[in-house]
Amino acid sequence: MILALDGLQPDGGHEVLWVLRDCCSGEVLVARSLLGATENDLVPLLAEAATVCQQLNILIAGVITDGQRSIRNAVVSALPGIPHQVCQFHYLREAAKPIAAADLHAKKELKKQVHGVRPLERALEGRTDAEAEAVRGYCLAVRSALTDDGKPPLDADGLHLEKRLRAIDDSIRRVAEKRGSPTN
Repeated sequence: MILALDGLQPDGGHEVLWVLRDCCSGEVLVARSLLGATENDLVPLLAEAATVCQQLNILIAGVITDGQRSIRNAVVSALPGIPHQVCQFHYLREAAKPIAAADLHAKKELKKQVHGVRPLERALEGRTDAEAEAVRGYCLAVRSALTDDGKPPLDADGLHLEKRLRAIDDSIRRVAEKRGSPTN
């Protein structure tokens, strides 16, 4: 059996529900609400899971957690000799933090470059010609691109925004070329 240990805290300052489950079957072995997440708080929980496994005559092959130091220490204390691994999701999320931060910075910089949409829309008030409608459409596309957020680290908001703004810019350039107008 490979044990997964994770704490779920519904609201800050409240008890944490700690769950130990088998990674392969998904079966929950032990679940307890604890006030703390120290090594001393978690050792009895892990020991209880080890006792359940012994009673069922099941060997624990390893433990997967989010890698907090108190949890790692509790695993070493309660389950000596059992391998511990950091959960791949938590590991990748932590590894991606610098990339996500750089992407967020890039997104902020891109937003600075296209902040003038509202003055364009105001200048078009009262106009109903085709050109005004086309510009309004582009303004709406820019607004939509600016408010479209993904879920980092898998969706890079900055890269996504850059791609959408580039598509809008390419479209404006194509229209300008067809009309024979300068694009700058």
